[in-house]
Amino acid sequence: MPFMSRKRHKIKEHELQGFKYFKAIAGMLDGIHHAGCLRDKAGNRILHMDQYMSLLLLYMFNPICTSLRAVQQASELKKVQRKLGCARASLGSLSEASTVFDSVLMEEIVQNIGSQLKPISGNAKLDEINPILTAVDGTLINALPKMTWALWKKDMMAIKAHTHFDIQKQVPVKITITDGNGDERQVLADNLESGRIYVKDRGYACLALFQQVLDNDSSFVCRIRDNSVYECLEEYELTDDAKTAGIIFDKKVKLGSNGKTKEQLSVPIRLIAIKCTPHKKRYKIGRGGPEQGEMLLIATDIFDMEADVIALIFKHRWAVETFFNFFKHVLGCRHLLSYNQNGIELQTYAAIIACMLISLWTGRKPTLRTYEMLCWYFTGMADEEELLAHIARLQKQV
Repeated sequence: MPFMSRKRHKIKEHELQGFKYFKAIAGMLDGIHHAGCLRDKAGNRILHMDQYMSLLLLYMFNPICTSLRAVQQASELKKVQRKLGCARASLGSLSEASTVFDSVLMEEIVQNIGSQLKPISGNAKLDEINPILTAVDGTLINALPKMTWALWKKDMMAIKAHTHFDIQKQVPVKITITDGNGDERQVLADNLESGRIYVKDRGYACLALFQQVLDNDSSFVCRIRDNSVYECLEEYELTDDAKTAGIIFDKKVKLGSNGKTKEQLSVPIRLIAIKCTPHKKRYKIGRGGPEQGEMLLIATDIFDMEADVIALIFKHRWAVETFFNFFKHVLGCRHLLSYNQNGIELQTYAAIIACMLISLWTGRKPTLRTYEMLCWYFTGMADEEELLAHIARLQKQV
C-alpha cells in the first residue's frame, strides 16, 4: 500500500467561537482600515489592515489555528467573515500583508488599550508609585534558516524581542524586534520615554545609558556588577523595614573608576546592597561568566523612596521573565507567521493586544490557566457560564 500523507484538517465554523470578545478592540482598529492603500489606485484591495489584525487575534485565541494556512482557511468561513467584517483572504494576500501594513500604526492602539487597564500588581506599595514601573529585557526566538537577516550565530538564526513590561498592570506595552545580535542597550536608548522607572538587570548597566534615562525625564532601578567601582559620598542609616528586607547597606555614591567614566553620569546615584542566596551558574560549553555573589548591587537615581521599596521594585523585574514564557509558549509566538521584520512585529502587537484583552476581561494578569480556559471556550469545550465562573474566581483572589 503506497504511503499516504496525513490529510490537512479543514477548519469548521463550530470550531471557532468567542467572537464577541473581540468587540473590545473592533472600534479601535477602524482607524487603520485604509492603511497600506496608497498603491491601490483602483481600489481593489480586499484584505485591509484592521481585518488582518483581527485574523491574527483569531489565531492567537483559537488553538485550532496553527499556521498561516489555517488562518486563510478560517477566513473562508461565513461566520468569520460576518463577525470580523472581512472577505475571504488568499494565502498570497495574507503573506503580502506582512510587508504592506506598517507595524508602527499599532503603537497608538496598544497605548489606547493599555490606558484602560488598572494596576493589578497585588502590592499596594508598588501601586502607589506614580511613574510607570517598566521592566526591560530581551528574549531570543528561534527563526527559520531562510530568514538570513536574523543571523545570530554562525549556523543559527534568531530574532530578539526587546520588551517593555508594565509591572503594575502586568502586561507588555512595547516590543521591538531585531536580529538575534541586537544591542539591548541601544534599543532601549532608542525607545526611552518620560515618566517611567526603568527596572533593568545588569546587562543594561551602563553609565551613559543611565544618563540618557535621566535626560528623558525618567528614572532607573538597575542591578550592576558585583565588582563595580564607586566612591562612597554618604552612607544612610538602615530602617527596620530595610533590615527585614535584607538590605546590607544604602549609600550615595559616584560610579566610575576614573574621571572619564565618572563624567558619563552627571549626578551621584544611590547604591543599595541586598542580601541574596548565591546562584551557581550552570556553565555551558564555550560560555562562562561570573557566578552570583551573596548580594545584589542595585543602582538608582531615586533618593525619596525607602530602601525596602527599591528592593521590592527590583524583585518584581522577574515578571517580565514570566511573560516571556507566556509569550513564546502560550500565544504561539514560537511559530512565526512571517519571515520579515515588519510581519513579525505585527504578530507581536497582536500578542500584546491578546495579553491586554485577557487583563481587561478578567481583571487579572494573563496566566496559562486563564488562557487555556479562554481556548476551551473558543473551541466550544467550555460554555460561557463556565468561562464567567472562572473569571469570577480570579476576581475574588487577593
